[in-house]
Amino acid sequence: MTDRFAIPAPEVLRAREQLVLDHFHDEVRQDWDDVLATFPHPHYEIIPTLTVHDGDAEVRGYYHDTRVAFPDQDHEIIAMRHSADAVIVEFWLLGTHLGPLGGIPATGGRHRTRMTAYFVFDEHERLVAERIYFDTLSMLKQLVAALNLRDPRTWPLLVRALRGLLAMSSQPDPRLVHTPAAA
Repeated sequence: MTDRFAIPAPEVLRAREQLVLDHFHDEVRQDWDDVLATFPHPHYEIIPTLTVHDGDAEVRGYYHDTRVAFPDQDHEIIAMRHSADAVIVEFWLLGTHLGPLGGIPATGGRHRTRMTAYFVFDEHERLVAERIYFDTLSMLKQLVAALNLRDPRTWPLLVRALRGLLAMSSQPDPRLVHTPAAA
């Protein structure tokens, strides 16, 4: 167990930060083998949708689905911070919604959504999780803004998008809901 008050030495923080930067870079290049190599066991937690992608196959599925939805996905890093067991990255996620995102049909809209990701390390300095936080409503508002809501022909797409959003958040992963109290 990592002492939550003990900040690692600067060289450890630099190595963690470089791994995270490589991870971001490889995601933009869509080099999934290199991204997955940053973990001993890939594990993503997407907090807004209360979903977990655990293991190689599930994480590759997550990458596939998000790049079908946003083939031009990119990011702009705002800030990086360090804690005893994590690198915390604030960034803008950008992309054009050209394919389905879960049950949300493509709108053609672009989004620029502010996010925070916690890259969590274990006591052996292995990346064990990427935990992502963002406001789904701000993203959805941007995607729906691409639709001409005055045109009744776009209303069915809007209804499908709203239904898709609701379906994405209907079954929370129990690992994210039933959490132990902080020590």
